[in-house]
Amino acid sequence: MTHNLAPSAHSDTFTRDRLPPSDQWPLFVFDLPEVQYSEQLNCVQALLDEHVAQGRGDRMAVRGVDATGPMAWTYAQLQTKVNQIAHVLVYDMGMKSGQRLLLRGGNSPMMAACFLAALKAGLVVVPTMPLLRAAELKQMMDKAQVCAALCDSLLAEELTHCTEASHAHFTPSLKQVLWFRTADEQGVEARMTKHAKEFEACATSRDDVCLIAFTSGTTGQPKGTMHFHRDVLAMCDLFPRHVLQMGADDVVCGTPPIAFTFGLGGLLAFPLRYGACAVLLEKYTPESLLLVIGQYGATQCYTAPTMYRQMAMLVSEKPYAFDLKSLKHTVSAGEALPDATRQLWKKATGIEMTDGIGGTEVIHIYISSAGKDVRAGSIGKVVPGYQAQIVDEDMKQVPPGVVGRLAMRGPTGCRYLDDPRQKDYVKDGWNLPGDTFMMDADGYFSYQARNDDMIISAGYNIAGPEVESALMQHPAVAECGVVGASDIERGQVVMAFVVLKSDHAGSAALEKEIQEFVKQTIAPFKYPRRVVFCEALPRTETGKLQRFKLRQQAAAYNSEK
Repeated sequence: MTHNLAPSAHSDTFTRDRLPPSDQWPLFVFDLPEVQYSEQLNCVQALLDEHVAQGRGDRMAVRGVDATGPMAWTYAQLQTKVNQIAHVLVYDMGMKSGQRLLLRGGNSPMMAACFLAALKAGLVVVPTMPLLRAAELKQMMDKAQVCAALCDSLLAEELTHCTEASHAHFTPSLKQVLWFRTADEQGVEARMTKHAKEFEACATSRDDVCLIAFTSGTTGQPKGTMHFHRDVLAMCDLFPRHVLQMGADDVVCGTPPIAFTFGLGGLLAFPLRYGACAVLLEKYTPESLLLVIGQYGATQCYTAPTMYRQMAMLVSEKPYAFDLKSLKHTVSAGEALPDATRQLWKKATGIEMTDGIGGTEVIHIYISSAGKDVRAGSIGKVVPGYQAQIVDEDMKQVPPGVVGRLAMRGPTGCRYLDDPRQKDYVKDGWNLPGDTFMMDADGYFSYQARNDDMIISAGYNIAGPEVESALMQHPAVAECGVVGASDIERGQVVMAFVVLKSDHAGSAALEKEIQEFVKQTIAPFKYPRRVVFCEALPRTETGKLQRFKLRQQAAAYNSEK
């Protein structure tokens, strides 16, 4: 069943405020029974309340650490916390269904409880990354018309600036802020104790907006993406079910913030949907994440390729220092997974990586494969419930083996918040994530590059990630990023920014060695004609490489030359 969805007659007008015009929506596909949802739906009832109602309240829901040490909440305990916070939002703060609530905090059980409470109260959550500054917060709050916020007290400074009338980033719409993870008598925890342990979920519609997730800014221009209550459940009912075979005995951990849709799914919504346990901790290092896997008996781990590479090197150096026997699935997303990293991880741990492509616009992974379905050089096949094809510039499907633009659709899709870029993301009912792919005759999809990351040099199309994958195989290279740099003769040339391992130093000789290595690994015309050694690469808080900053550096480098 494929169709467009008109606004529900039961939907609160405010919860659908500033959605794109319906003729710019993608077609939505609901052809599997697991994505058929009742018209009245509050996703927190399915993620939390049903477990308690069906006798699973004693199962462990979330684990973490607070100021006093380790903490753990069962499903029943988490439900009580959520209900009390919902009372604080509705009765103490006077918030009404459909109003926007900024939520700011790192990964912690309390952050999770606040997130769920806001959804249960019928609010629209606007989650933000911990490292965002006041200027970025103001931009998002102005766009989303945020009227209130819950914020971790450890992150108070930047948000406080937005409440000060004399500050450059004062945000007039933000009328009230409450802090959590604090002993203050006016904080969320103190207020919770004054409220009942029961709270009736707001009678929201399945197509009421419950989440405005801002893109993580790899282009420097974040956009607000609007998601419904049914979207939150749909992302749980496809990828984790069909690819990970997730169940109640799973324990998940990882690095992406739950303010980022990769983390919201993998570290909160997925485990709660299946009655599993989420380990929510902050400030991981590669070593501490490996130790946490053993400490909590984690069965699933979610993080970015860079972290997996560093973890793999640690395991290789100290094979008996880490207990990974519980681990079944290691999910990589957020950016392209180099095959060298995949192979390094498998060699070190014996675990086949689960790669995936998703996006903030479509709220989670829609192409992936795991275990025996993994094919070298490929991300995988379409996740059941989604459809994907490779198209040309005229939206015509191209044959297998031909490079083109990825087009996809399913039960989730792009709805930008009041943004003219909607018409560029959706064409003929298909979402166009902005990726160049190739599909083989067996239906395996292979990532080539972002559409704007294809380097055209002397008439050759060169995919930056392919060059990066070759560079990563050189024993001196720790990280790298590849972009096109302007060139009078060739139009563009491949330019590589390389971070070396600690026991190597940049030199003209090493540059030449790396260039020759790439020539021997992939087609010689793809080698980086310019190599810049650097201390670090620009990344977003979620670990994505900010290529637009590398392009800026490349332009500056050229002007200096």
